Order: sequence, then structure tokens, then C-alpha cells
Amino acid sequence: MSHAGAMLLAFGLDVAVGWPAPLHARIGHPVTWAGALIAAGDARLNRGGARRARGAALALSVIGLAALAGWAVQRLAGEGLAGAALCAVAAWPLLAVRSMHDHVQAVARPLAQGDLPAARAAVAMIVGRDPAALDGAGITRAAIESLAENTSDGIIAPLFWGLVAGLPGIAAYKAVNTLDSMIGHRTPRHEAFGWAAARIDDAANLIPARATGLLFALVSGRRGAALACMARDARHHRSPNAGWPEAAMAGALGVRLSGPRIYGARRVDEPWVNGACRDPGAADLGAALALYRRAMAAAAAGLALAALLA
Repeated sequence: MSHAGAMLLAFGLDVAVGWPAPLHARIGHPVTWAGALIAAGDARLNRGGARRARGAALALSVIGLAALAGWAVQRLAGEGLAGAALCAVAAWPLLAVRSMHDHVQAVARPLAQGDLPAARAAVAMIVGRDPAALDGAGITRAAIESLAENTSDGIIAPLFWGLVAGLPGIAAYKAVNTLDSMIGHRTPRHEAFGWAAARIDDAANLIPARATGLLFALVSGRRGAALACMARDARHHRSPNAGWPEAAMAGALGVRLSGPRIYGARRVDEPWVNGACRDPGAADLGAALALYRRAMAAAAAGLALAALLA
């Protein structure tokens, strides 16, 4: 069976059961395993001179190790349906279809009931900005932005690299994404050390982010508005990639996203995406989740077609 068939099976497993809490409690998660390795490398190597070179060495080592582990499992799995099933089980925890929906739904429920403290607590689980500074519109924006960006990072990009290179591809991508989330920050500690991790992540997400934006636009009821917003505003985002799915989501919903926000005690004046439109409300978060579900259905259909053609 093709890479597409294995990715479709992994997708189905994740939609059906997610990553069960008892399993996480017993063995953890591949991302936490990679995270422990990255944290150890950060503590050991991020000191003294040549930090950019040291960070690049760590990034390439972790990515190479992940790809090698994926290659070994794929090689042992062999060909045919049984091999594809084993690869699918290995790829299953590297997708976040169900958990993404569940985390955003946990924000949407209290928000719809007007329970802002509970909504702030839930949104703090998926964004880095200070939840205490968020009103209802701010909570909604944060949740929609996280849903849009993480659809690319947590689902479409892993699937893309799984289609391109099988289990080594999806494993290497998750290592790239984990490296960026841990050390790819413009902070005094990580600006030099995490430079390579951030640049590799930018390159790895170049195609998937734009594909995610197009997917949102194509399954929306405001296709023209979503495409126009992407063309106009995606490049204004602080990230070279996150702006594409966020702009498509903003255009599809007819709301504005991004804009000024607070991280800790620091205010960051980001430009608005779809700035001429209104602030989102609780109903818009429900609409965003519905758009996400349609996008996931379309992605699954695309995987099934690719598997049949292969």
C-alpha cells in the first residue's frame, strides 16, 4: 500500500480515538520524547560561543534521528496492507486531528455560555498570550488563530511530508516542528541557538501552510472572500507561513484576526488580518470549528483518492 494509504489509516485512527490519556500516562508521546532530547541538547550546548552552529548541529541531529527511526520502522514493516497498518500506527500519534478539535471546543463551550474565566483557562492551554488580558473577542480571536495555524502545523504539514517521504518524512517533520516550538524563538537565549530550527521550520511549512489556506477557502461558503484575504493580508503576518491559513479563516468567517496582543508584560502590535471586518464572537468560533471539520473531511477524501490512484 502507498504512503497515502498509510497516512489515511493514521488519520482515521487519530479521528477515532486521538491519543488516549492512559497510553500517554504509560509511555508518553513521541513529541515529548523528542522534546526531552531537545531540552537536554539545549541545556548542554546553548552556552559559550558559536551558538548558531551548535544549534544547527542539534537541529540536524534530532531531525536525522527522527527520520532514521521512521525509516527503520518502515523498513521492518515491509510492503502490503500489514506493513501499511504498522506504519499507520507509528504515524498515528504524529497527527492532531482530534486533539485540535477538542482543545478548541473546550474554549467554545464556556464562551457560548458567557463564562469568560473558564474560556480564558481553556484558551491558555493552546496559546502563549496572557489570557487575563483577553476579553470575549480576544479569546475568540486567539482560539480561531490557533485552530487555523495548528491545522497546518499539526495536521496538513505532517500529512504532506508523510505523503512525500512516508514514515521518515512525517517523523522528521514532527522533529522540525518540535524544535521550532522549543528553541526557535527570538529571545536572548535562543535567537542564535534556535536560528537553524526556525529557518528549517519555515521551509518545511512553506507548501503546507499555503495548501491549508486554500483548503479552508475551498470548503468555505465565502470562497472569494477567503482567497482575497489570503492574497491581501497573509504576507503581513509576523510568520511567513501562519498568515496563510489565518487569513483564509478570517476571510471565510468575515472577521478580523491577529492585531495587538500581550505576552506576559509585553504588548506586541501586530497588524490586523482582514482588519476592515468586525471582531469575532462566540458563534464565529463554532463556525470556525465547522469549517475545520469540513476541511478535515476534504483532506481525508484527498488521501483516499491519492491511495486509490497509487
